[in-house]
Formats: sequence, C-alpha cells, structure tokens
Amino acid sequence: MPIVVNLDVMMAKRKMSLGELAQKVDITLANLSVLKNNHAKAVRFTTLEAICQALDCQPGDILEYVPEEEEP
Repeated sequence: MPIVVNLDVMMAKRKMSLGELAQKVDITLANLSVLKNNHAKAVRFTTLEAICQALDCQPGDILEYVPEEEEP
C-alpha cells in the first residue's frame, strides 16, 4: 500500500503509549492498533485531527506516501 502510517514513530517521539493515545483520542484500542499497524483502509478526518492534536503534530508527520516499485 503506497500510504504508510508512521503513528508508532510519532508516539515514540512523544513517549505516549497506545492506550494513552486511544484514551485521549476517544477511539478503541483495537481500532487504533489497526491504524498503527498499517491495516486500516481509511481514516476519518475527525480521527486524524484528534490524533494530531493529542500528539501535537501535523498529518504529514503521521501519513507518508511511498510509491510502489514498478515491476519490470
């Protein structure tokens, strides 16, 4: 998938656990884990906004576009 979620990187920089972030964002631990592990198919802007507010970061700090390698 060309969009990579670097949530774990930002959480480490802010020294915040998954449980603490889930509580601040008001999202289930399971749903946040799906996002953190790059298994999410979509993310709501309201959720992204809450994560950015809790981690004091920008969406670009969490989401990264990495083009897939083309097959020869």
